[in-house]
Amino acid sequence: MAQYIPFAPHVEVNGETVLSTVNAFPEYMRAMAIKILENQGIINPLPGHWYSQKAWLDSFKEIADKFGANTLFEIGKTIPANAKFPSDIDSISKGLKSIDMAYKMNHRNGEIGFYKLVSEDPKTNQFVMQCKNPYPCDFDRGIITAIGRKFVPNVEVMLDKSKPGRKDGANDSWYIIKVV
Repeated sequence: MAQYIPFAPHVEVNGETVLSTVNAFPEYMRAMAIKILENQGIINPLPGHWYSQKAWLDSFKEIADKFGANTLFEIGKTIPANAKFPSDIDSISKGLKSIDMAYKMNHRNGEIGFYKLVSEDPKTNQFVMQCKNPYPCDFDRGIITAIGRKFVPNVEVMLDKSKPGRKDGANDSWYIIKVV
């Protein structure tokens, strides 16, 4: 599966998570973010409500077309502050593992994929994550970056270009996380 294509037709995302789209924009641009959500059928998103994942993915596509990959990255960085996350996380390793738990807490009604910490090397301070989901790669990079920075201020997250990724139509994307 490539980016922006849901794995299942009835998957929903909670309002807290959808609102991260709006919260990622500067105050003076939030009306544009709300309009993009409305264009895709998400009207007045509220915490505690559920919305079509397909509509949210379509919003990401429109945002990418209008504002570019950096905006998707910024939206991803707001996810940990807006979506529901487990509370007992006290290290970068646990934080990276918690992304999958949080992902499952914020989605329902079908196959959604996963976020998986595949390896960690304490000697080199390097981690590898596999992300199999329909979200844009830059959005995932933002989530991983924000979680990493909660525990270590200097974290670099790069899409592993040695493997096919969702940008190329693959089912998953791989990320290298380095503590610098």
